[in-house]
Amino acid sequence: RPDHNFRGYCGTMASGVIRKNDKVTVLPSGKTSTIKSIVTFEGEIEHAFPTMAITLTLNDEIDGSRGNMITHRDHQPCLGNNLEANIVWMTEQTLNVGKEYYVKCATQTITGSVSKIHHRIDVNSMDKLEANELNLNEIVHCDITLTSSFSIDPYSLCKVTGALIIIDRLNNVNVGAGMIKGVAENHDIRPISLEGRGARKG
Repeated sequence: RPDHNFRGYCGTMASGVIRKNDKVTVLPSGKTSTIKSIVTFEGEIEHAFPTMAITLTLNDEIDGSRGNMITHRDHQPCLGNNLEANIVWMTEQTLNVGKEYYVKCATQTITGSVSKIHHRIDVNSMDKLEANELNLNEIVHCDITLTSSFSIDPYSLCKVTGALIIIDRLNNVNVGAGMIKGVAENHDIRPISLEGRGARKG
């Protein structure tokens, strides 16, 4: 007979190993619980690892929605709305600082913009060059500001949650891709000029 009280959280393992009774945190809410069971199509298992598709049940009822992340309580990503990344541009339309795009990382998609370009990277010499925009096939080291908090992992620690895609808001085309370095430090907030507001709103 079906269990009408079954409440599970479906997703794909990104990193690490998870076991029954592990203490976990649901992000971004920060609510905590322990793993009651790990269920797959074949049945219940004792532990799971990347890249398994699993369903978790918890010992406490916690509201979770699409895009949320379940992590070990002692090994959580950073939460913030300013991140530092290296991105490559994949379209002929120039990226301008301040213009809003969709930023997708794993299951999260949030509106954001490149708020500061630190430098462009010469792919042949790896020299750091001054830049204030990003053109086709160029790579920059930059800060990205998001409209809400984002679960941030450096790409060096987790490739799944450390990679991002930049999507044009008007036509849903992927226009850039990148690797997260971490939370942006010493983020400067500057007034938006009329030209900047026009670029941001497209």
